Amino acid sequence: MAAGAVMDIVSVPEAIEWQARHAENAGARGTAQVVRGLLALEDSEAATARRIFNWQGLSLRDAMPLRIAGGIHNLLLTGEEPRLEDVYAGRMPAQDDVDALIRELIETHDARLMPWLDGPPQTNEAGRSANFAAALLWLADGRTTAQFEFLEIGASAGINTMMGRYHYDLGGVTTGPGTSRMQIAPEWRGTPPPASDIGFVDARGNDIAPVDLTDGSQALRLKSYVWPEATGRMARIDAAIELAQRMPPEIERMDAADWVEQELARDQEDGVTRVLAHSIMWQYLPDATQERIEAAMQAAGAAATKERPFAHLSLETNRETFAHELKVRFWPGGKETAHLANAHPHGAWVEWLGA
Repeated sequence: MAAGAVMDIVSVPEAIEWQARHAENAGARGTAQVVRGLLALEDSEAATARRIFNWQGLSLRDAMPLRIAGGIHNLLLTGEEPRLEDVYAGRMPAQDDVDALIRELIETHDARLMPWLDGPPQTNEAGRSANFAAALLWLADGRTTAQFEFLEIGASAGINTMMGRYHYDLGGVTTGPGTSRMQIAPEWRGTPPPASDIGFVDARGNDIAPVDLTDGSQALRLKSYVWPEATGRMARIDAAIELAQRMPPEIERMDAADWVEQELARDQEDGVTRVLAHSIMWQYLPDATQERIEAAMQAAGAAATKERPFAHLSLETNRETFAHELKVRFWPGGKETAHLANAHPHGAWVEWLGA
């Protein structure tokens, strides 16, 4: 089934089963069992169960199964339901046993779990920033300046906004402080990006519901959306939390279009490239918001000069192929969008396509 058709699935049971298979294929068997266990709720009278099976919208496009999966994982992380450890660790292989446990948990923690369905998962992942680092190296290779003002839309907890504090090994090309607590070295496929000496003069972001990494409960909520089997991702979130506690990222609570218009209207330093970036979030923006952001970017591009360049970086899902594509536009000079890489959504690998 094409990716676009997958996102348009209207049957809740079919969507749940697709999400379970997706987790299974990604090596997260316990998470797959938990998601598949939601099917046992179809005749439950719990309010959370009724909301799931009467979902108003396209459940995969809304990431509904992952919303509630995050809430269930949170029950383990808070110590409220240690029995889930057996599921995630593979010690409860029978799906019938998992089904019974998930039904019991939903019905027992009904009021506690219901709010997890209110919004999409916050899947802030430091590994994705390897794509941005490679794109900035590519831009600095004679296309723009090598000093950047980094602006991130939908920054969530600001984990990628802090990318200037991370060290990267991108196919043998390194950048960022070598002593950083955050060491990012994805499996690199293809030639490495160009080596350049890049720097950040500023980095800030926005989110309509930002996560404060210095707040223990909010940080734990963010960790809840990470599949327990993904130990590398969990370690990166822990590293990001430690860095944020030393100096929190600057994230403004604001509508994305309002924020972009505000930030792109600010004065820009000579010799600094202003970069607008986002990852795995564009699909959640209303069409009108996307249109306003695009118009603001076009205006910024038209006003860009050699001394004050502007660039747009995106790592988003191609709705036809389901590939996660790194694309770059820059002004002045970059008339066409450059497709620089395809990447794993959580940063495990990068397939470099750029020259």
